[in-house]
Amino acid sequence: MTTTDSLRSGPGPGPGADGRSTSGRSTSGRSTSGRSTSGGHLPVREHLPAARSAVPVLDVVVPVYNEEKDLRPCVLRLHDHLSRTFPYAFRITVADNASTDATPAVAARLAAELRGVRYVRLEEKGRGRALRTVWSDSDAPVLAYMDVDLSTDLNALLPLVAPLISGHSDLAIGSRLARSARVVRGSKREFISRAYNLILRSSLAAGFSDAQCGFKAIRSEVAERLLPMVEDSGWFFDTELLVLAERAGLRIHEVPVDWIDDPDSTVHIVRTATEDLKGVWRVGRALAVGALPLDRLARPFGDDPRDRALTGVPRGLARQLVGFCVVGVLSTLFYLALYSLFRLGVGPQLANGGALLVSAVANTAANRRLTFGVRGRSGAVRHQAQGLVVFAIGLALTSGSLAALGAATGSPSHSTELAVLITANLAATVLRFLLLRAWVFPAHADAHAHTHTCSEPEDLR
Repeated sequence: MTTTDSLRSGPGPGPGADGRSTSGRSTSGRSTSGRSTSGGHLPVREHLPAARSAVPVLDVVVPVYNEEKDLRPCVLRLHDHLSRTFPYAFRITVADNASTDATPAVAARLAAELRGVRYVRLEEKGRGRALRTVWSDSDAPVLAYMDVDLSTDLNALLPLVAPLISGHSDLAIGSRLARSARVVRGSKREFISRAYNLILRSSLAAGFSDAQCGFKAIRSEVAERLLPMVEDSGWFFDTELLVLAERAGLRIHEVPVDWIDDPDSTVHIVRTATEDLKGVWRVGRALAVGALPLDRLARPFGDDPRDRALTGVPRGLARQLVGFCVVGVLSTLFYLALYSLFRLGVGPQLANGGALLVSAVANTAANRRLTFGVRGRSGAVRHQAQGLVVFAIGLALTSGSLAALGAATGSPSHSTELAVLITANLAATVLRFLLLRAWVFPAHADAHAHTHTCSEPEDLR
């Protein structure tokens, strides 16, 4: 990697006397502010000070490949905008991905002419590789990047990085798909973008709206931990970074942007889409088998407001209620299917008893693992025995309801039987949850909630 730079950062002061930055991350992996950036949890997010000596607060990377025509006007426009509007010291880094035209010469001249501009040369292509290289080497506490065509309106830059500077968020992305975004582009690209993000939401449960907008930022201590986990070095780099950050519980801030498509874009849509789909499969498989150490991205306990106990509300109750409801809905559907199947050969009481017994065993096992977080075989037999007591209560309620229905109507229809059974099960649901929490799994109710506020989500282990 070759670097030509002018480290005088925007409106801020210049470098130290030896030409090196006088603060920021040192070779020991500890920042000069005293916060450790290696091992254990991520440090607590803090508002960055208004002045940081010679170190720029923001380092904006512009990855380029054969952009001799657009590079100079892009950097001049970006530098002018930051100089006029950005209240902190900044740096612009041109990351050349092995260009074969005059791009290196243009970038070197810009670094020599403008304060706060540097040029980095890489001998291999790949946007992800360029961002990983420059971000890993930067001493700025906030790292960003944008495409050289500047399709995104620069007025969104300060709103993009402000939540990172203030300590509110870990990453920030520009979104062309947010409700208030204003976008001008062809129907083909619009369809591809929306289809891709739909795939991410359906396959990887992504909560962010726009993975591929070339307008993103990240806090440096998060990048230091997250970048080694990202395998892709091309266009899927953005998506992989965001998916891992979201799954680790980091906060991603979205900024609606004004965006105008570049008709001269050199991105190969079909090849990029194919590589992205391969990346979706790879990341999804890694998440499914728990191959990623996302616990390294956890914040210290107490940094998240959800860590704070609410007066009069048992810890973890809300999450356990959600888990119990999900398991309950699935168990009820399973129970009704079994009842309908058994009812083809036996009477309603036997069909109800058999369906309820099988579904009760499955319900106890599912709540044991998913709602209350109990792992391993220890205590499983006792838990199932206690679950059968809860089952007996449900059996009494549902069987009693069926008996009362039969006495009242003589020969009820199948749909009437199902309606009565659903009502009876709903009546037993509240009592079932209370018994599971207070009697069957009392030692795991609060412990499981505490574990989840201190570490990664349950389904990632």
